[in-house]
Amino acid sequence: MNRPVDHTLQDPPKLPFEPLIQKNAVITEARWVRVSLTAAALIFLLGFLLMPLIAVFVEALRNGIGAYFEAIVEDDAMAAIRLTLTVSLIAVPLNLVFGVIAAWAITKHSFRFKQLLITLIDLPFSVSPVVSGLIYVLIFGAQGWAGPWMSEHEFKVLFAVPGIVLATTFVTFPFIARELIPLMQAQGTDDEQAALSLGANGWQVFWRVTLPNIRWGLLYGVLLCNARAMGEFGAVSVVSGHIRGLTNTMPLHVEILYNEYNFSAAFAVASLLAMLALLTLGLKSLLEWRHGNELAATRRH
Repeated sequence: MNRPVDHTLQDPPKLPFEPLIQKNAVITEARWVRVSLTAAALIFLLGFLLMPLIAVFVEALRNGIGAYFEAIVEDDAMAAIRLTLTVSLIAVPLNLVFGVIAAWAITKHSFRFKQLLITLIDLPFSVSPVVSGLIYVLIFGAQGWAGPWMSEHEFKVLFAVPGIVLATTFVTFPFIARELIPLMQAQGTDDEQAALSLGANGWQVFWRVTLPNIRWGLLYGVLLCNARAMGEFGAVSVVSGHIRGLTNTMPLHVEILYNEYNFSAAFAVASLLAMLALLTLGLKSLLEWRHGNELAATRRH
């Protein structure tokens, strides 16, 4: 005689919350928690970011639009703007080349001191910009390692454009490399290997395979690098000498005007830096909107 099977021993009763677990339902906080966190974030943004930014433009235009443009086209201000643009036009392409080479070496090749190279790339992030400037004073100063030789050959680095370019390049070096390394690691080497197997040489692989794959991440890094180069203060302040009309960049010119209590002119020049920051933010957001999937790979590290 066959005995009936007791299914209660095989199929335990479902718990009340089991359907939620099976459907991966998201358990959210209480409404008051969400509202409080959102309000705190908005208050922080308003108080620490938006209000100071608005204050810059208000103070810049306090004496009228005429005084605003007069402060910008003044000789020392124009010299500072030209020097800032010149330094950026030199430092950013240098970092573009160095960053691509470093990222290529780290992601496409294996060698003994790879981790050391990665650490050196991150070094400007961990070293104070003022210390970075002092390094060049130690090397190129009158009592520095190369100072006597450079003085003998009448080659000037400190208190001149070369020193400002070197300090800016050092401080901004990680931006492009650090954008490219995770992206190129995520892409792997399959495309390059396929191109090589079809007879392409190294340059052809780079220009036709690697560069198209990293172009948006590269542009993203260039934007960030340029914004930091034009706004750098600490390292440039140490090596520039603060010579008005010659070695003052825009941030240094703002400091001098402010110390002279010429607040309207100081905020007028500062507003140009603020507009640069807003432009960079707009282009950054546009890149993230149009090419979000490709740029997301630069955050996976």
